[in-house]
Amino acid sequence: MRQTLLILFSSFSLFSFSQDTASVLFIGNSYTAYNNLPQMVADLATSLGDHISKDANTPGGATFEVHSNNQTNYNKINSEAWDYVVFQAQSQEPSFPDNQVNTNTLPYAIELADSVYANNFCSEVMYYMTWGRENGDPQWQPISTYEGMQARLRSAYLRFADSVQGSVAPVGAVWKYVRDNYPTIDLYTADESHPSLHGSYLAACTFYTSIFRKPCLGATYTMGIDPTIVGQIQAAADLVVLDSLDTWNLHDQSVHTQADFGFTLTTSGVVNFDNLSTKAQTYSWDFGDGQVSTDENPTVTYGANGNYTVTLTATSECNVDIVTYQVDVQTVSLLEGNFNLAVLKSLGNGQFIVKSDAVIEMVQIADAAGNQIKTTSNEVIDLSHAASGLYLVRVTTDRGEDIFKLVR
Repeated sequence: MRQTLLILFSSFSLFSFSQDTASVLFIGNSYTAYNNLPQMVADLATSLGDHISKDANTPGGATFEVHSNNQTNYNKINSEAWDYVVFQAQSQEPSFPDNQVNTNTLPYAIELADSVYANNFCSEVMYYMTWGRENGDPQWQPISTYEGMQARLRSAYLRFADSVQGSVAPVGAVWKYVRDNYPTIDLYTADESHPSLHGSYLAACTFYTSIFRKPCLGATYTMGIDPTIVGQIQAAADLVVLDSLDTWNLHDQSVHTQADFGFTLTTSGVVNFDNLSTKAQTYSWDFGDGQVSTDENPTVTYGANGNYTVTLTATSECNVDIVTYQVDVQTVSLLEGNFNLAVLKSLGNGQFIVKSDAVIEMVQIADAAGNQIKTTSNEVIDLSHAASGLYLVRVTTDRGEDIFKLVR
């Protein structure tokens, strides 16, 4: 059960490791083609008792713009209802300055993803996070070191995935872990860019673990690599991927559509709901007081104080997902003050942000007994580790004060 200060998550997400077959289309360039990575992923899966059917198009040096203008890619995308379509950019382009990426890369990443969803809404778009060059790229100072280039690649691929509600196979993140912890494993070829056999094996392990969300440790497919190195690479992929599934947005294919929402609560009984669902096509809201809506982001006025059960049903052709929260509404203040100067918005995971047109001078949090537990001038309130119970949040601005009642 997921719980935050203002809301109680009462639906359950079942995490399944039962999927043992996946169809995967790889669209990339030489980083994907080296050592025949798609076949390595399929062979690794077979050695673990699973099955991957795959296809690929890997023209050398292709950027996302080149991919978007390649009819072969669209022919392959439209050839079947893929479980996963993997996109890999040219090795440098995601690390370039933001304005360049925003103009020359991101639009084509989105265009390609849209073509996948148009063919099969339930396909998963997965981005192949690559790695920094062994000694960086000297053409631009921020990426002139491996660390700088890797950081920008990681950030860019996460942004691509977030822009299309896709996922990331974090090969670059596993690559960094191995470089940091096993520096004697040579992941590069002599050009300090392309993957060695070790590097491609690392990528294959990362893809297997990302697609099936289960460990690759113990796989008997080794490509003749030293068993000690094989074990280190397999363990690294399992650790980086499985320890941060939410970071990479990796989830079971059976829950392609996921319902979620946040809200902004005011002291006048008005609640603005922020739909955070992914890959849904229609929405159905029940606000717990007889009011319902099919709007994506509804606004509701409650007529009385109370604890209301709010349910959102998100539906697509893939699946239906339901999430339920308890929303505590207080239309009468607990302390004197000038109200409606601020609003409090849930960020999830026990964190909230205070928004106000006035200048926020202080935020004070007290428990039900009136004991002050935190004072801050920060707009973000972190109560993820607070005990269950009633809390009061006093927001002091240059125009007066607002008081919010929070129930955890």
